[in-house]
Amino acid sequence: MKNPNLNNELNVIGKEYKPMILNGSRHYLEVSIGKWAERLGYADVKGKYKNSCVIIPLKAAQKGMKARVDGRTFVNSSENSPGIVVPGHIAREDGRSFKTFVPNDSMICIFT
Repeated sequence: MKNPNLNNELNVIGKEYKPMILNGSRHYLEVSIGKWAERLGYADVKGKYKNSCVIIPLKAAQKGMKARVDGRTFVNSSENSPGIVVPGHIAREDGRSFKTFVPNDSMICIFT
């Protein structure tokens, strides 16, 4: 079931963070789907995914608090062509092709 607003939002997020993305990186940021939907005016996406995030694997560690996360946390996640990582159920609703995300054994979430 393809949602064009969700598809567009993931494209916008991918373009925004593309210079920072490094596939396979251990360091990552969480980006709120709900907050981006609000910025873009997609009330349907904001309501449905207000507590969901995409993952941006980073080329380099950033300033901010860091937390080590078990890579198994990302089971059933998918990676799209710009390299953002999306929970599997959201990837299925987006409707485009994704590949399975293979995380590191441990990942480092950076809170900026």
